[in-house]
Amino acid sequence: MRVDELLASQRPVFSVEFYPPKTEAGVANLFETVAALGPLEPDYVSVTYGAGGATRDGTVEIAERIKREHGLEVMAHLSCVGETRDGLTAILDRFRGIGIENVLALRGDPPRGETDFSAPEDGLASAAELTGFITDSYGFAIGGACFPEVHPEAESPEADLDYLKTKVDAGARFLITQLFFDNRAYFDFVAAARERGIDVPIIPGVIPIASFGQVARICDLCDASIPAELERSMESLGGDEEAEALLGVAFAARQCEELLAAGAPGIHFYALNRAPGTRAVLAALRTSRPWERVGAPAPEHVAAPAAGPGPGG
Repeated sequence: MRVDELLASQRPVFSVEFYPPKTEAGVANLFETVAALGPLEPDYVSVTYGAGGATRDGTVEIAERIKREHGLEVMAHLSCVGETRDGLTAILDRFRGIGIENVLALRGDPPRGETDFSAPEDGLASAAELTGFITDSYGFAIGGACFPEVHPEAESPEADLDYLKTKVDAGARFLITQLFFDNRAYFDFVAAARERGIDVPIIPGVIPIASFGQVARICDLCDASIPAELERSMESLGGDEEAEALLGVAFAARQCEELLAAGAPGIHFYALNRAPGTRAVLAALRTSRPWERVGAPAPEHVAAPAAGPGPGG
């Protein structure tokens, strides 16, 4: 089922992000994670696409296997880094051939060892161009990425939102945020996006911390901030990863409860191919159902629905 149709017909929508492993052991671990999360019925899962197309074949193979063996809806990521238009057409045809209906359109990071993005000859230069390219020739539901704490390359928050609007105008039907830990950043971002005329659902991306050191490195790479209170609490655990994971689950559960009670359209979990944290948080949310809480505010600027299925960060 198309993600935009899911968002138009139900709330909340839960999704989990995986990445294609590089080893057979990693693949086995990934599918153990998929099996463990299956009983909690995520509405869809997404499969990432490596820098410079490094995991292109893995993206297709993992997406196809998840869909075929586990019956889960899949969204495949696609980056225009290092790809010609013909190459992009070939991978989109492969997605369509295995029954994929959803694509997350990304510019992507430069290949390892390179610092600046450079569009290849006969390639595309941005996620907005890729979104338009897909919209023109395919019927996928297209998603885009967005950044509550501003994209690292953006000149300003205003410029970042202006560019985000071009993705939506090009055909993005929903947006998924970069990970964040301070919900105020999400609420302020969504309010500013609505003022810019961005009216598609904006799904918050949440990572249940399993290893603080690992997540801190990820945050350094994507310029996501960690609240001082959370950092101090993690550091007080002295590197005890079991305790870090317990705190990570508690923090993510509270974070998601507040987001959903305030009307967020769903949660996109960055699971890092691990089951325990995401499984615990999703199970807690399925049990407590904060979106049904009496008296919970549901501001329209947070939960605004999509305008409806259209052609198809």
